[in-house]
Amino acid sequence: MVNAVVEVMAFFLGFAGWVMSAIIITYRFWRVSSMEGNVITAALVYENLWMSCATDSTGVHNCSEFPSMLGLAGFVQACRALMIASIVLGTFGLIFTLIGMQCSKIGGENYLVKGRIAVLGGVFFILQGMCTMIAVSWYAFNITQEFFDPLYPGTKFEIGDGLYIGWCSATLALIAGCCLMCVCGNNSSREKTPYLYQSQHRGTPYTTSVVSQQPNSYNRNAYV
Repeated sequence: MVNAVVEVMAFFLGFAGWVMSAIIITYRFWRVSSMEGNVITAALVYENLWMSCATDSTGVHNCSEFPSMLGLAGFVQACRALMIASIVLGTFGLIFTLIGMQCSKIGGENYLVKGRIAVLGGVFFILQGMCTMIAVSWYAFNITQEFFDPLYPGTKFEIGDGLYIGWCSATLALIAGCCLMCVCGNNSSREKTPYLYQSQHRGTPYTTSVVSQQPNSYNRNAYV
């Protein structure tokens, strides 16, 4: 019963991490910069993996997509690929976990096979969390590197809300994967162990009656 509860909890944690990964891949605020000036020219500049936006003091938004993928910085292209891979891996993790849970009737009732499928779902969740963690951490590293570089000529950004959501998403996915691998992995190993009183010969008949044998009984007639 406890294992089934842990599996359900891991499934919902993995689902939450997958949803958050799907949200941040198009979330605008990966890095933010405030451009100071007078009341008219003050603006907020923010970027993500796909576009750059600016908002002036009147609340007008102006966004433009990056013109060329090959013209982008290498870390932006790598973060794009990692986030797309994260969503794909999380999708497989949800499918395999849903099939492998004990409370699910999908895939039959062979709990040994279902445990192995759930472990595979945990592996996909861990891979999802690693891809998300690498992407947001790499992006944050470049932000801080440019910010503290006194010779950097471009706009200096700060870490946006999207990166914090990404770190939370990666943490949830990693926790879900570890729970599935620990719980379902232990179940599979225990099911492989034979029972202590299991018969080695299936054809050997057993009776439930117990024959009590008394010690040597002596006939009184023998001592006449």
